[in-house]
Amino acid sequence: MKIEKFRILDLFAGAGGFSYGIEKNENFETVVAVDFNKTALNTFKHNMPNVYIINGDITNKEIKDEIVKTSFNFKVNMIIGGPPCQGFSLKGKKLGLDDPRNYLFNEYLNLVEIIKPDVFVIENVKALLSTSAGWFKDEIIKRVKKLGYFVEYGILTASDFGVPQSRQRAIFICCKHSSIPLPIKKCENNVTVKNAIFDLAYLNSGEGAFEQEYITESSSEYQKLMRQGSLKLYNHQASRHADIAIKKLEMIPPECGKEHLPEEMLGKQQFSGTWGRLKWDYVSPTIDTRFDACSNGTNNHPFLNRSITPREAARLQSFDDKFIFVGPKVQIRQQIGNAVPPLMAKAIADKIYEVLGDNK
Repeated sequence: MKIEKFRILDLFAGAGGFSYGIEKNENFETVVAVDFNKTALNTFKHNMPNVYIINGDITNKEIKDEIVKTSFNFKVNMIIGGPPCQGFSLKGKKLGLDDPRNYLFNEYLNLVEIIKPDVFVIENVKALLSTSAGWFKDEIIKRVKKLGYFVEYGILTASDFGVPQSRQRAIFICCKHSSIPLPIKKCENNVTVKNAIFDLAYLNSGEGAFEQEYITESSSEYQKLMRQGSLKLYNHQASRHADIAIKKLEMIPPECGKEHLPEEMLGKQQFSGTWGRLKWDYVSPTIDTRFDACSNGTNNHPFLNRSITPREAARLQSFDDKFIFVGPKVQIRQQIGNAVPPLMAKAIADKIYEVLGDNK
């Protein structure tokens, strides 16, 4: 079975990192995207204007009917998405996939059952595979096989695919026609924090703007890749930190952490990474949804007295500079932190095309 063009339904689409990355393989095109977060979908539409957007809760019958109808109209043959799964805990094991907190996972698979795509990809937290000794993973595999699909699963590490970040995610690739293995590591040398954001190292707390000119030259191949096709620099705005936060950062040497703060200034943070600075020659730890708070974790600039900007966080997620995030600051933070790194998504698309594509 060979497929010439993959037409995608993106469920729980957020700002669109999964779709944006998959579309870097020209044989894939997202045609429908669904999310309940309107602001995230505004970002999605801004960057991928040709996609049909559905804003709503997929458990709502009208929304579900619209998803199904639109998917058939656009001849969807692939589904992607990462359903939230708060019930995947020891307590949730009693109910398994019937746990009401996992209803979104079931809704995803119910849509698979109706639309019958050739291939679908589930993305989720790494812990999903190991929780309750793999019981939930086994439940998912059982349901997928019952629907008539081959399934391959595992953990992908973002840095293996050129993303300057250690983020790990559980991935299930499910296919009607044959087994599709997960992509394997393609980068011998990690892309580092320095490779990713050194050209942006000039803003202090409170400086920057939504839109500005580039004022430096790129200093790595990755920076050149990120700048490609972008005429201006967007989302490079540093948070305005409180004086006490700046004072603490002034006491922390480049690439160091809270071990340099006196005990009376440590506050209540219990975790070792709090007040940490990124290290130039390593990949970033996982970018979360609070990367602009100095005390949150290792989110501070390697030497400047501020946390990283949305643009720097986006670079560490492998969003190129053409991708513009829109909405209030808190929403932009969530859009970036919750995203699937585009270069990791592209690796998944490349592997699917290698197996199923019409490689004439």
